[in-house]
Amino acid sequence: MTQLSDTQAIILSAAAQRPEHIALPLPESLRGGAAAKVVGAMLAKGFLQEVDADLRKGEPMWRETGDSHGVTLVATDAGLAAIGIEPDTSAAPEPAPKARTPREGTKQATLIAMLRASDGATIEEIMAATGWQSHTVRGAMAGALKKKLGLEVTSEKVEDRGRVYKLPAA
Repeated sequence: MTQLSDTQAIILSAAAQRPEHIALPLPESLRGGAAAKVVGAMLAKGFLQEVDADLRKGEPMWRETGDSHGVTLVATDAGLAAIGIEPDTSAAPEPAPKARTPREGTKQATLIAMLRASDGATIEEIMAATGWQSHTVRGAMAGALKKKLGLEVTSEKVEDRGRVYKLPAA
């Protein structure tokens, strides 16, 4: 077990009880140079860490960084372990993002159906089917299909037809 001063133990105990383990405010009796010395020692030992303060959330600021931003102090896992608190590893895993599915009968659904056809589709064919401009077709493939839906759009140059875009069959 790591040897802590009473002041260090008080700071870490208070941080353990606060949201996001923020170590501020420091005890009333700790001010000025004494506060800087204690915090400096705790930073050096890895019990505290400086992180950007979210002033919109009202997080207290330890010091300004000079670029009109500030940092706050947060107790680390090592700091919590020093006072006998095990890090919380039972945090629920982040839920997987919901798989987006296009509505039936939309232009996007038409685009997907054309690209899933065995011979794929050209920009001109998609423009004729949807009434979109060429830049809208390209944007829909890059934005809606690739980025939002995570679909892998491939293209190849086909003689007598030009560039043909395809999606793997579902």
